[in-house]
Amino acid sequence: MSDGRWIQLADGIHVRRYEELDLSVGLVVGTRRCLVVDTRGSAAQGAELAAAVRELTGLPWTVALTHAHFDHSFGTAAFRPAPVWAHPGCRDALATDGEAQRAEWAARYRADGHARLAADLAASPIVLPDRLVAGSTRLDLGGRSVLLTHLGPAHTGHDLAVHVPDAGVVFAGDLVEHEPGGSFTAESFGPDTHLEAWPAALDRLLALAPDVVVPGHGEPVGRGFVVWARMTLATLAGLRAAVRSGRLDADAAVRDAPLAPDVTRAALT
Repeated sequence: MSDGRWIQLADGIHVRRYEELDLSVGLVVGTRRCLVVDTRGSAAQGAELAAAVRELTGLPWTVALTHAHFDHSFGTAAFRPAPVWAHPGCRDALATDGEAQRAEWAARYRADGHARLAADLAASPIVLPDRLVAGSTRLDLGGRSVLLTHLGPAHTGHDLAVHVPDAGVVFAGDLVEHEPGGSFTAESFGPDTHLEAWPAALDRLLALAPDVVVPGHGEPVGRGFVVWARMTLATLAGLRAAVRSGRLDADAAVRDAPLAPDVTRAALT
């Protein structure tokens, strides 16, 4: 049985929330087509999402991927032959790192006793996006336009936000994460993260004047949470610069940081 649940943000705009990885994916419905924002982490999970979308609309679908990490993009096969939009860096990362992601996370699932999740992931084809947007582009869904926009390097070098101007909603992917009691985990900061540039990307997100921001993980948030996240990231970037310049040692940086020690260490490294 699926653990997914729909949250309606506005007419024709929905978030589907999952207990697995606290994931949030999106659906934007126009009069002629719908847009699915991210596809979950395996072919089986993508099929569940596709069936859930069909409970809400029978319109032809298009897919937008916010970034290449497996939990947001490995379910895409369930939506083919729909067009799949992403940043060129997302396509490149899936092509070069997709198999490594699959191996790493299948091993982690097996080690944690989740054999079914590991098997589903191992059986999932990696679908490369076929519609690329390096800057911004508008999609006409019929009666509603959606802006796909790259706000700059941040969580990855290829994050893509989905802005629905008529409703004041932005699907931010992992540009924003809303964890219980705060934001960000150690997983937020990987080898493809651009910590110093991330605050500026959130400035550009805030310039879109959203009323609601949908994180890649966690419940929808307002502008105030994004402002807090931006300040937190700027603080982490400053601490990392101080450590790298020798003005501060790593232990002191961990003590001074606004996030948990394991999260701060991941950001600093």
